[in-house]
Amino acid sequence: MNYEIVELEEKMIEGIEIKTTNQDGKSMQDIAKTWQRFLAEGMYEKIRNKVNHKTIGLYTDYEGDYTKPYLFVAGAEVSQKSDQNYKIIEKGKYAKFVIIGDVQNSVGQAWQVIWNMNLKRKYTCDFEEYQNNSEDRQKQEIHIYIALED
Repeated sequence: MNYEIVELEEKMIEGIEIKTTNQDGKSMQDIAKTWQRFLAEGMYEKIRNKVNHKTIGLYTDYEGDYTKPYLFVAGAEVSQKSDQNYKIIEKGKYAKFVIIGDVQNSVGQAWQVIWNMNLKRKYTCDFEEYQNNSEDRQKQEIHIYIALED
């Protein structure tokens, strides 16, 4: 799977979170439930100070590598924090993957490949940025960013 190395500025993400793990498929269930809640409760519309129309799936607060517990946040990038939960995506070097496909299956398949790649991961924060540029749920453009060591 191809990727490019990019430098990102710090980003502030606001949304709802859940602590999960990739063990025994738990993250698949937890992340799906979190996105369902995010959509059902109109969380995107409630987030103030959004910088764009994109949604973010953030993986952060890792307790080790991808096999250990971490925090998942469903949210959006904001220009300033409000009363909601927020997390910071650190400034730095990231591997950027671009995927076109189904928001659930294509992303899950991409992560399976990423986990087996020889990337010098930082395990600070990784995220999916949903471009929301197509009405077709099977042809969404999703950017996955993996934090890399300098």
